[in-house]
Parts: sequence; structure tokens; C-alpha cells
Amino acid sequence: MRAGAGSQTGDGDRAGEPLRVGNGAGFWGDNLDAPYLLARDGRLDVLTLEYLAELTMAILSHMRSKDPNAGYVTDFPELVERLVPTLREQPGLAIVTNAGGLNPGACASRCARSLAADGALPRALIGVVGGDDVLDLVPRWIEQGVDLGHLETGEPIAGVAGRLVAANVYLGAHSIAVGLRQGARIVVTGRVADASLTLGPAVARFGWSWDDWSRLAGASTAGHLIECGAQATGGLWSGWAELPDLAGIGYPIAEIGGDGSFAITKPPGTGGRVSVATVTEQLLYEIDDPARYRTPDVDVDFTGITMAEQGPDRVAVAGASGGPPSDRLKLVGVYRDGWTASGMLAVVGRDAEAKARAAGEVILERVRRAGYGLADSLVECLGAGDVACGVVRPASPPCEVVLRVTVRDTERAAVERFCRELAPLVTAGPPGIAGYAAGRPTPRPAFGYWPALVPRELVEPRVQLDIRTAAEWSGAGAGARPY
Repeated sequence: MRAGAGSQTGDGDRAGEPLRVGNGAGFWGDNLDAPYLLARDGRLDVLTLEYLAELTMAILSHMRSKDPNAGYVTDFPELVERLVPTLREQPGLAIVTNAGGLNPGACASRCARSLAADGALPRALIGVVGGDDVLDLVPRWIEQGVDLGHLETGEPIAGVAGRLVAANVYLGAHSIAVGLRQGARIVVTGRVADASLTLGPAVARFGWSWDDWSRLAGASTAGHLIECGAQATGGLWSGWAELPDLAGIGYPIAEIGGDGSFAITKPPGTGGRVSVATVTEQLLYEIDDPARYRTPDVDVDFTGITMAEQGPDRVAVAGASGGPPSDRLKLVGVYRDGWTASGMLAVVGRDAEAKARAAGEVILERVRRAGYGLADSLVECLGAGDVACGVVRPASPPCEVVLRVTVRDTERAAVERFCRELAPLVTAGPPGIAGYAAGRPTPRPAFGYWPALVPRELVEPRVQLDIRTAAEWSGAGAGARPY
């Protein structure tokens, strides 16, 4: 590890000041301008970017299978290039992100070229956190009898082990904190838990011990509240119609104190709203037991949390408590599962739903008559209640719907035949088929998701932190030191 000069997050003389962490991305595909505007106007100490979801890991694994230097979030290096002037103007601003995906070293090398180009910031330190990628270890664990059974079905992983293309554990905040304290301007990780992106900077700033459960719980709660970007500032809020300037919605900032309490706010002049209502909705998002929100760093108890509005677009949050985390870490596996395709047709007129469903069955029957037995198929009528199946039905029969048919099979030829059976329905199906709602579908690889738990002691010793200057990363080339 390289000793750095220390960024604002690690300076001892700032340990008593609040830490301002803003999150500019809740997933890969989020608003492209949000992180730039947040960094420019948010008066931040740390900009976080949370890009990864299970589906994203599958996409990244497909990218890496075609190019060993790929497998990271390609939007992030483009953002770094755009942020170079901001990073120069704000020397205390650091960036923490899991954009590294399955190849954080290659991602860092790509970012470094922007920082080092034309002498922009060649001496800026970039830290890379690895150790989450355990794909090569899974066969050994299976031989050793480690239980990696599917969390929902209990099936043993051996049945898909030969088709695994990615296997990553959710790491915690420790290496992020170390990297920031060593002076990294950018810390790029692989699969790190969402809340850990915020906890790492807080530990780096305040020097908390890793068993200071209440403070760790507080900062982890802050991370959970901002991890989904604009969901904390009015995005998806049930009172959406009351929001000002939804098109210009601001992204959230957590202002964290040394005791673990914090406030949620957003940059002044931006749209959306920060209120007890918007923050509470995000607090309850994607949790199971509110008394035990599990992270790799701390088990958080939300049940004692209090919230109070301190003024326009500012909510104070306190009262989170915590305890030791589980002795197991979540493992996400992605495996090849054949081929898939999805096609859509618009259907209008009287009995639109019945005609659409009949058309869907015709498609599948024609595939069967061509000699292919599809492993999985799904016929949906969008506009007739199938988006929230069994929950919402239209008050009267719809006069227009979109037919969507999705299939999967181990044979590409079977899926290719399906792709060719939609167009004939325009003239050889029920009346009212108005044509494609999308172009002819094409087969694409299908991936399965394998959630499991792995004993922590098998993973933690492999956590790696590599810090180099932008010039060193740039000269090393992508993939020079794989993770």
C-alpha cells in the first residue's frame, strides 16, 4: 500500500467537522448529469456512485466474456473526464464508487488516462479495492464441502458450477476507509455493499473503531438512505404530483456527524423535496427485518430511528443502533442459462386483450410445430393488468394493449425460430394487430442468478487495496494487475 498525503476525509484537523457525502447514481443508467451537478454544487467531501445490481453483474459478466479488459461500468470513466475541472477546483473532493464491477483495475486504468491527460491531475491517487471476485475459488469450496446452496431453493451450487461466469461477495467499508486515509482521490471497488460506500468515508473522517456499532450503524443508515439517488429526494414518492421541478430533481446529500447522527438534504435550487415522508419511504425500501438490516460491516436496527425536519429540504436522522455483523457474507453468482428473447406487438380494437392472448399462444404453437420445445415462455398483455399481475385490473375491457412474449431455451435455434414468428401475425393473426411495438427481436444470452452465503473467514483475508497515482495507473494499462 502506498502512503498518501491525505485527503480531507483523512485529515485529523477535520475530524470534528460534519462529513458531506452526496450520491449521484442509484444504478447504472441513472441520470448522466446528476453526479456532475452534485459534485459541482453540493459542497461535498465525497461523491459516491452506486451502480451495481444483480442484473448489472450479469451484464458485466457478458461484457467481460467478450473482452477480458471489460466488465466495468463504462459510464464512470466518461464521468471522470467530465469531472476533471471540478476535481482540480475542489482539492478536498474524493469519489467512491463500485463502478469497477468485475474489473476494477481496468476501470481505474481507464479513469487514470483522463486524470493524467495534458497534466490534469497525474499525481492524484487512485485506490482499487478487490477481493470480491471469488469465481476461481468456488470449485475449491465445493470440493471442501462449503455450503453454497441457493438461498431460496436450497439447491446445491454444483448443478450450475460449470456454467458460472461471475461469483462475487459483498465486501464492506474497511478498504475504502484505508484508501481514503492514504489520500486517494478516487476509490474504485468491485461488489461492495451499497451502504458501505458511505460508511467507508465516515470511518476515514472520524476514525471510528470497527466495533463502534452505534456510529457504524448511523453512517450505514445514511448510506442506505442515499444509495438509490433521487429516491430520497422525491423519486418514486407517493406524493409525486406535489413535487416542484421533477425534471430537475436534486440528488441526496448526507451530512454526517462524529456521533453517527446525520441530516439528509440536497443542493439548493434543485427540484424534488427532502421531507420526513420522502426519507421514510427510502428507509423502508428493500429491507426485510427493520431491527436487523444486514450489511458486511454492522447489523443495523432501524426501530429506534427518529426524524425531524430542520427546515426546507433538510431532515435530521438519529437513533440508529447496531451490533456485530453476520459471520457470513452474501455471494452472488451469475451463470449461463441458455438463450432468451422478447418481442412485442400492439393490438387494438374490440376484444384487444383476448386477441392479444390468442396471438401469443399462436406464436408459441407455431414454434412447437416447427419442432422446438421452449423451456420457458411468458405471454403478457400490457394494459390489461399483467404488469402488476393479480393486483390491478382495468375497470373496463381495454381497447388497446401491447402483447409481450418472452422465451428462454438452451438451444439458440429454438429462440431464433421464435423471433421469426411475430411478424407473420400482422397478416396471419387476429384482426387489430397494429404492427411491431419494437423491431424483430434477436436471441441474447440468458443468465441465471445464484444467491448464497459464504463464511466470512474464507473471503476477508483476500481483500486487496492497491493505490497508485493516476500517471502510474495510466502507464500500467488495463488489466496489468487483475482483481
